[in-house]
Amino acid sequence: MANSLSARKRARQAEKHRLRNASQRSHVRTTIKKVIAAIESGDKSAAETAYKDAVPAIDRSVSKGLMHRNKAARHKSRLNNHVRNM
Repeated sequence: MANSLSARKRARQAEKHRLRNASQRSHVRTTIKKVIAAIESGDKSAAETAYKDAVPAIDRSVSKGLMHRNKAARHKSRLNNHVRNM
C-alpha cells in the first residue's frame, strides 16, 4: 500500500481510471459483437445499423487511449468488408 499522501491519491485515481476504462472497453467490445451477430444472422440492414453504431464507439476508444488507432482501423475495415460482402 502507498505511504505518502500523493501516492495514496494516485492509487485512488488509478482505480477510478481502471474501472472507467474497463467499462468503456466493454462497451466497445459489445458493439463489435452486435455487428458480428447481425452478420451471422444474415440481416444486412441490421448489420449496417450495428456497424454505424460501432464506428463512433471504436473511434471514441481511440481518442481516449483505450485502443491503438491501427487496431481500430483494422476492426472497422474487417467489419465493413463483412457487411459489404453479405
